[in-house]
Amino acid sequence: MEKSKKLSFSGHETFYCRHYWLKKGYDFINKKHRFTEPEAVVHLGVGKNMVTSIAFWMKAFGVLDENNKLTRLADFLFKATGRDPYLEDTGSFWLLHYFLVKTGRASIYSLFFNEFRKERIEFNRLHLESFIQRKCLENGQKISDNTIKKDVAVFLRNYLRPRGKKIVIEDDFSAILIDLDLIQELSVVDGSVHNWYVVNNMQREEIPKEIILFAILDSNHGENSISFQKLLNDYNSVGNIFALSANGLLTKIEEITACYPEIVFTDDAGIKELQLRKRFNKWKILENYYEDEVFAIRQYRA
Repeated sequence: MEKSKKLSFSGHETFYCRHYWLKKGYDFINKKHRFTEPEAVVHLGVGKNMVTSIAFWMKAFGVLDENNKLTRLADFLFKATGRDPYLEDTGSFWLLHYFLVKTGRASIYSLFFNEFRKERIEFNRLHLESFIQRKCLENGQKISDNTIKKDVAVFLRNYLRPRGKKIVIEDDFSAILIDLDLIQELSVVDGSVHNWYVVNNMQREEIPKEIILFAILDSNHGENSISFQKLLNDYNSVGNIFALSANGLLTKIEEITACYPEIVFTDDAGIKELQLRKRFNKWKILENYYEDEVFAIRQYRA
């Protein structure tokens, strides 16, 4: 994270992003409404604070830009003829997770996946809160402890499956990213009242290779060759964002090169590189994925 970039830890009104909010917000904006209009609560069917939260999450996920314009990602997924308007495909959640971290509108996601996890694999809320406060001070910002506590709580709710006796299915399981299983709660007995969590680097077989390739192309700045270490460890790399192990990334690369002959992986004298031997349209890569998924579903139902 560049020191000059202001870190942001508020705007969600303490609401985590519900599964249906991005589509609801997309349709609202597509009909030329504005989140600031008095009738927004009626059109969206939620309270005033939730209206603010929906607007925040649309920007955080890269569905709405800073000028309140719908993005290409928004149209790609959510328009009437979009690829997955009701978020029924696993790949869509990984894609949204990528944009949430990469966009950096909600700073905790970028800081967590790019930096915090390199300091601690297992953690509790106090560890993450302390880390965020330290990053703010390093960036010349003073953020209240209460703001950071709320941000950490919302962050965890976006990813964690609820536990306990008092669970409301319609609400507690509506967090948009819980099916990714990126963050797990640990059973740690250390005398602490704080729960412990972990995000391990893994194979991530469930992530579609096209989502990985899209992210590689999206982050690439015109390079024809990209080192394996850069893909694994650089800021906003696929290795960091998707919590991939080295073997997991290598497997994804093998899947990619098997389907795209113009992409070659070389390992010369221990120097591993991914070589792009033509210019790819990253959005076409995504289109190919969703077309194949629709075909597979139709074949299964037939």
